[in-house]
Amino acid sequence: MIERNAPSRGLTRPPPADPATPATTAIGRGLVALLAVSTGLSVAAMYYAQPLLDDIRADLGMSTGAAGLLVTVTQAGYLVALCLLVPVGDLVARRRLIPLLTAGQAAALVVLATASSPAQLFAAGIAVGALSVSAQVGVAFAASLAGDAERGKVVGTVMSGLLMGILLARTAAGWLADLGGWRTPYWVAGGVQVVMCVVLAVRLPAERPRPDATTAPRYGEAVASVGRLLRDEPVLRRRAIYGAAAFGGFSVLWTPLSFLLSAAPYGYSTGVIGLFGLLGLVGVLAAAGAGRAADRGRASLVTIGSAGLLLVSWLPLGLGGQHLAGLVVGVLVLDLAVQALHITNQSEIYALRPEARSRLTAAYMATYFTGGLLGSLAADAAYSQGGWTGVSLTGAAFGLLAVTVAGWERLHPGARRSRTDSPAP
Repeated sequence: MIERNAPSRGLTRPPPADPATPATTAIGRGLVALLAVSTGLSVAAMYYAQPLLDDIRADLGMSTGAAGLLVTVTQAGYLVALCLLVPVGDLVARRRLIPLLTAGQAAALVVLATASSPAQLFAAGIAVGALSVSAQVGVAFAASLAGDAERGKVVGTVMSGLLMGILLARTAAGWLADLGGWRTPYWVAGGVQVVMCVVLAVRLPAERPRPDATTAPRYGEAVASVGRLLRDEPVLRRRAIYGAAAFGGFSVLWTPLSFLLSAAPYGYSTGVIGLFGLLGLVGVLAAAGAGRAADRGRASLVTIGSAGLLLVSWLPLGLGGQHLAGLVVGVLVLDLAVQALHITNQSEIYALRPEARSRLTAAYMATYFTGGLLGSLAADAAYSQGGWTGVSLTGAAFGLLAVTVAGWERLHPGARRSRTDSPAP
């Protein structure tokens, strides 16, 4: 049984901190590394399918369009679970919830590895996507364990693991599939998640008591309060818009990029195209750097710079339709901007309501992911109607949205500190 967020038998918890005194407790590096690896493995499961779709199609006798639905239903499962599962982290002990979600994902990966029909494939894909939200619960858990002076750095480090999972999932899946077929990546991932579940169950510590833990809402109230947090917290709303603009621009680039690179003047193979994802590793470095800057009170500066880069990156990306150097520079700048802005956003929202960090995560990430879906849809339409030029203009529009919000915030400095002080419902 999952324990609620209250003192557990056999576990000693520190007394509640004085609300007026900043928390200074440090979280161990080993635990931060464990959470980073765990979040990376959880979210990577959503991306294994992308280089395997043609093999899956051939093996299960599906059309190309039907096979492509595997990615869509996996993402849909993730988006729904952001709203329905992540808020549970504010109701129960996350040290129990994270291993439980990890175990469930391990089982779903095994079911996917044994899929013999499209129906089984899609059902398992939905489950894999939904249970990937353990990554977001893990980020909120790390933020709760960290002291105020190090929270941005810790969140940045854990997010680095998550980003590594996203970036390396496709490469690892393709390599494992070359060794043993498309089912092999899922068998291996399922086994790894079983081991990770055991390690997490043993190693994750108890959290400090959360503010107002004795009046924690029931599940239905917690889910409903996600929307109310967006309504009541102007900082959360603006950070959600930044996130949606950033991930929207990111999706505008990566959705049609393989079509650009496989056609003239490039004509690259699938393997070479996959290497472009490794350029995103620069974003991992940005994640930790943005977190440290937020800890030093420079969140506003990072936000303005990141929003500007999000827009400016589409100048070299636009030239990338014909020039490889422009494409490489643009990818590096865009990914740097996206990840720096994302980490700064999370550092800011986690300072709002300590007792509601999982619900803050749900509200932010649901908006963030919605921006990505809109970016993918817009990129498909732009590429079919206007080619790479249309894609570049569409991506620049997302950057312009981020710059506009940053400019408004700059002109209204009081808004950066605006928040409600009452506890979350």
